[in-house]
Amino acid sequence: MPRVLQHKSGAVEGFTQRYHINRLVYYEAFHYVNNAIARETQIKKWRREKRVALIEATNPAGEDLASDWGKPTGMRKGKPLRQR
Repeated sequence: MPRVLQHKSGAVEGFTQRYHINRLVYYEAFHYVNNAIARETQIKKWRREKRVALIEATNPAGEDLASDWGKPTGMRKGKPLRQR
């Protein structure tokens, strides 16, 4: 999550900052980082059409999946709601 928030805020120099790319439209979760790197490498080798099809299969509207990430949840600190 921290990396996504860095990109959304423009804090990371490079492609995403230069072209103002700040929406997360697809992601996969992995338990092991080496599996995530292997999957990213695999997807990067695909043609654009195949990558777009992957995104559209799970997020046809292209919505920002991280639009609420990093925002307050509305939960408040203090006493528990119920006392036991």
